[in-house]
Amino acid sequence: MKANKIITTLSKTIDVKRLKLIGVFTILSIIGTGNLVAQTVWLDQLDLSAATQGFGSPRKNKSVDGRTITIAGKAFDRGFGTHSESSLLIQLDGKATSFTAQVGIDDEIKGHEPAVEFIVYGDKQMLWSSGIMRLGDTPKLCSVLLTGIKRLELVVTDGGNGNYYDHADWADAKFQTTGVTSFPTVSLVPSEPYILTPVPSSKPRINGTGVFGVRPGSPFQFLIAATGDRPMNFSAKNLPPGLKLDSRTGLITGKLSSPGTAVVTLTAKNAKGKAEKKLRIVCGDRIALTPPMGWNSWNCFAGEVSADKVKRAADAMVKSGLINHGWTYINIDDFWQNHRNSKDQTLRGKFRDENGNIVPNSRFNNMKSLADYVHRLGLKIGLYSSPGPWTCGGCAGSYGYEKQDAETYAQWGFDYLKYDWCSYGNVAEEILKNNPSKVSSLSYQGGDNLSVAIKPYKLMGNYLLQQPRDIVFSLCQYGMSDVWKWGDSVNGNCWRTTNDITDTWTSVKSIALAQDKAAAWAKPGNWNDPDMLVVGTVGWGNPHPSKLKPDEQYLHFSLWCLFSAPLLLGCDMEKLDAFTLNLLTNDEVIDVNQDPLGKQATCLQTIGDLRIYVKELEDGSHAVGFCNFGIEKINVSYKDFEKLGIAGRQKVRDLWRQKDITTLNTKTDQLNIAVPVHGVLLYKFTSPK
Repeated sequence: MKANKIITTLSKTIDVKRLKLIGVFTILSIIGTGNLVAQTVWLDQLDLSAATQGFGSPRKNKSVDGRTITIAGKAFDRGFGTHSESSLLIQLDGKATSFTAQVGIDDEIKGHEPAVEFIVYGDKQMLWSSGIMRLGDTPKLCSVLLTGIKRLELVVTDGGNGNYYDHADWADAKFQTTGVTSFPTVSLVPSEPYILTPVPSSKPRINGTGVFGVRPGSPFQFLIAATGDRPMNFSAKNLPPGLKLDSRTGLITGKLSSPGTAVVTLTAKNAKGKAEKKLRIVCGDRIALTPPMGWNSWNCFAGEVSADKVKRAADAMVKSGLINHGWTYINIDDFWQNHRNSKDQTLRGKFRDENGNIVPNSRFNNMKSLADYVHRLGLKIGLYSSPGPWTCGGCAGSYGYEKQDAETYAQWGFDYLKYDWCSYGNVAEEILKNNPSKVSSLSYQGGDNLSVAIKPYKLMGNYLLQQPRDIVFSLCQYGMSDVWKWGDSVNGNCWRTTNDITDTWTSVKSIALAQDKAAAWAKPGNWNDPDMLVVGTVGWGNPHPSKLKPDEQYLHFSLWCLFSAPLLLGCDMEKLDAFTLNLLTNDEVIDVNQDPLGKQATCLQTIGDLRIYVKELEDGSHAVGFCNFGIEKINVSYKDFEKLGIAGRQKVRDLWRQKDITTLNTKTDQLNIAVPVHGVLLYKFTSPK
């Protein structure tokens, strides 16, 4: 009799909990099957490179920081050290009998309130969960019978605290098998990039937004983004007084003095033909009428950013042609200021001058000159600060100097401010100490108290509004106190709904699945921000290609467009490969993000691991994302169109492939869809005229 049959027979007569305690290895030893040899296969003997996790690579027999694995003071010689958002798939094919490990948070993690949960899935069914574990909890024994299990998944989640960087350990992790000495780990999706977006036509096509907001008296800058052969000539009919167009570059500049709306007909013409598009210019009290599109330095350079690198990123945005698809902002994140204790001399210097004005570090000598350089390219430029005394990286923040900083940013010519909570948590803690009835339990102190959370953003928001130029205000405070409900009241234009993203499937998936709760508050001028796009070469100062597989990147970009999210690249702009460039230049997909109606998609139906997101568009059509969050390909003959709010005769267009695929009657017809693992089909449904 084979081992699996023995175990199956025993499981019918012996209590399952008793089996777990005895262990399959012991049972086999007692039986003495003769021709079966029980084997121990350690988890650290497998190829862990297939694991998806946050920053850094999976660690064999070490913690995330490369130390001895230690949980609640107990050290372990063997195991797998990983971040709190991670997944490892192992192909067992029924050849393992049990899995055991000691799990917990590594003692090396400090500075906040870590929380994780360890989960074991077998053939998509949960076999075991640790429950929420916290720093200092004694190691918990994970013991799971695996009889007949073909595929095992070891998962660590964030434990509900929204922090994807807690250090978690699978210590002394091992399998018992019958004669097998190893198992392959599994990469869920194809790793070879493939291109869907057709090559742009040589004829002109005007891309980007169809509506643009500006405040009276603010400098006006709008570039007509267009693809097609150059040279190209641009014109604009019904352009309001006060504005002028450079017919060679397509750049519209000037000022509007009075509120009002103008509908302008834009034209782009070259030797192959011409294109027209309507642009609605709204001069009033709202800006960012469509989500900002651009680049941010953090996910690429982190603390190594410099003026030279920013200029090169701007040059690359033009040279690559991204500028012709509506990509606009070049945003400097942390480390343009001087640092409080860095050993790097380029970051050491006065925080402020004798008048209290912020002083850039030596990598950024002339901020106005840098802004002018970016503007001359037809792009816009953004900056970063914190409402606390220090930024997240330890550079000078804006606390106590908010008015001066807002005025300085405007004088330098900046168009965007990312304002990051960070050290304001210490300020908030002092506020709460003086109000003992108010209690904060978050690691970001005070962020769960509404009045405390609002205060610093209201202060800076008011000062930005007083400046003689438009500055997009991005609230970076990780979704605390449901910021989407009050962000508009502090003059915010976009706000983070989540903790930082990483280039892993678990991070992208968990963020995507949490976005519906904020959808009702998205509208022109107010955007929910699920953080930056993790495509291309990223690395936070340690560059590497995104760990997301091609299908995952298509899903990631599609969802961010459906979510009406700010599209901010975090990659090295000088290392755009053909796949990444193709991913970022599909104008029909970008049009979903930039649709003037400004409605955020929500999930209207779930079928197993298939989630169907629907976004209403200004022209009455619907963008629909069929998204596969599971580990198997999905084939469905779909017919529940009524649940998606789609009725009647519909033309269906594949937006990634930019081609019509069918015309159907939603009452009688079906749509056959095949969605790859962690992939997407992004369709547009339009009623034929």
